[in-house]
Amino acid sequence: MREKIINKAGELFLNLGFKSVTMDDISSELGISKKTLYKYFSNKVSLVRASCASIHEVIEHGIDTIKEKKYNAIEEEFAIKAIFKEMFKNAKGSPMHQLKKYYPEIYTDLMDREVCMFRDCNRDNLENGIAQGLYRADIDLSLITNFYFTLIFGIFESEMYSKSVQEFVETEYKILEYHVRAIATEKGIKELEKQLKIINQN
Repeated sequence: MREKIINKAGELFLNLGFKSVTMDDISSELGISKKTLYKYFSNKVSLVRASCASIHEVIEHGIDTIKEKKYNAIEEEFAIKAIFKEMFKNAKGSPMHQLKKYYPEIYTDLMDREVCMFRDCNRDNLENGIAQGLYRADIDLSLITNFYFTLIFGIFESEMYSKSVQEFVETEYKILEYHVRAIATEKGIKELEKQLKIINQN
């Protein structure tokens, strides 16, 4: 039952927002009493924390699954972006902005975990891309990784961007294109154009 609660809460939080969803909403969706809900989670904060940990694990598993498919480096980057597009496809607003505003400690913890995971993931991607002739061999791996994550995670921190999830996802794709164009070889640009064509058709 605990896992069932976490999964349903995570789905509601992502779709409706961490602040918007109440414990009443969660118990109602599950068809259980609030007493049963509070048996597993003493308050909403503990449930938000558990749900964020679960969301992180889902993302991590998704990335591992993609890596096992042995895509080329640019194809892999677009496949990973698709995980987030799918995860937030039903979101009514930006759940991450609500998480940051109302549960800052949980937000910071989640971002720290995401940064560590994606930093390792991006480093592997850069090394693979160089080996595959898609990225230039002369790029500074640490500097490029830092540039990329300053852009990606800057969206969460900045007030310059729309809080619409759809616009946020579109901005992430633009950042990915910007990132790849900056480091790609001629072969890499051709693969990038291929991936852009695929997502524009979907």
